[in-house]
Amino acid sequence: MPEKENTDAGPVTAAAGDSNADKNWFSPLPPDAVIVAFGDSLTFGTGATTEHTYPSELERLVSRRVINAGAPGEDTERGLRRLPLVLDEYRPSLVILCHGANDLKQGFGDLQTSENIREMIRICRDRGVLVVLVGIPYPTLFSSKPPFYAMIAQEFQVPFALDAVADVLADSSLKSDSIHPNARGYRKIAETIADILRQSGII
Repeated sequence: MPEKENTDAGPVTAAAGDSNADKNWFSPLPPDAVIVAFGDSLTFGTGATTEHTYPSELERLVSRRVINAGAPGEDTERGLRRLPLVLDEYRPSLVILCHGANDLKQGFGDLQTSENIREMIRICRDRGVLVVLVGIPYPTLFSSKPPFYAMIAQEFQVPFALDAVADVLADSSLKSDSIHPNARGYRKIAETIADILRQSGII
């Protein structure tokens, strides 16, 4: 049985639809800033062509370079090992962290997954890189979301896309298969993330 974290999370920082999202905590990224979208197949864009992945759509929406650093099938333990190499290669100002789907799918446990995500955020912060966290729903019930994403967003006070992925995967018209969006779905994810970047003052 997967381990669960305490669900008594406080307010979520800069979540889509949250009133706190109207506050500007950050200075806008310069036009030449590099953004890295880091994650698994949801970031890579499985189910759509390269130009219709969420990082490609987001690049057009925010007028900043967005690197697609998605690795299909990757769990957070492997992502944790890969992240420093990606940061070294691209030296981004911002990382959009959308990870954990494969952990949840394979039943690794919320505690292990959440600690790996926390460590990824710590690695980014140690290098002065901003982070936006994207929540992932449980794969068997897309309307049910692990509580640890909101807890981590509050703990680190990072902008948080609570429903960006869940809303898309709950709508069959926005999916290419049972667990991946189609081009329209990825566009919707990109639009939600772009809104959070604007609301937080990052762009």
